[in-house]
Amino acid sequence: MLTRKQHELICFIADRLAETGVSPSFEEMKDALDLKSKSGVHRLISALEEREFIRRLPNRARALEVLRMPERGDAKPAGRTRTTDASTSSTSRSISAGSTPPSPANDVVEIPLHGRIAAGTPIEALEGGTMLPVPAALLGSGEHYALEVAGDSMVEAGILDGDYALIRRTETARDGEIIVALIDDAEATLKYFRKEGAMIRLDPANRSYDAQRYRPDQVRVQGKLAGLLRRY
Repeated sequence: MLTRKQHELICFIADRLAETGVSPSFEEMKDALDLKSKSGVHRLISALEEREFIRRLPNRARALEVLRMPERGDAKPAGRTRTTDASTSSTSRSISAGSTPPSPANDVVEIPLHGRIAAGTPIEALEGGTMLPVPAALLGSGEHYALEVAGDSMVEAGILDGDYALIRRTETARDGEIIVALIDDAEATLKYFRKEGAMIRLDPANRSYDAQRYRPDQVRVQGKLAGLLRRY
């Protein structure tokens, strides 16, 4: 069951999407719900995401999708939107009653393709201006980029030579996560991340390769694996 503010917010978002096709800004949501700060909006959005009422569309500004609507009951939407004609009003009522809102116009996003990364021994991390189109469903929240895999040391994790590794940018990692590690600020590699005493161990997923051990100051986490794209 949603709280009153959560209920008001999802109704406000659905009505705005029906009216304009664009989700409202956080400032507009704050004003509509009479909240003191946008941090309150962030908390409400996160709660609705966790309950799978909405989802954020990655790599698109102000992009929210309503997955399902609650029963409105006695709660009223934060009604600062205005309809301009009868057809708009009818569409707004239809979505509010629980039908599926229009699908996003663009379900493919483009993320930077930063060259090739070794899944065997490290190679130089390349930067490039090429963009790679990726289905939005493969990406979660956050900023992403892609790297083309070169080598076979991660084959036992299902990562093959020529695959595109979809990487979410982050500077931290937990044991067992597959990361992009930048070594000595010069070379990048895709490996499992492990802490081994005072050292960082980068493990392959191929028994033909040995683990690599480095001092913590030699390794910088550049992101962690979010998905794979493979061409056939």
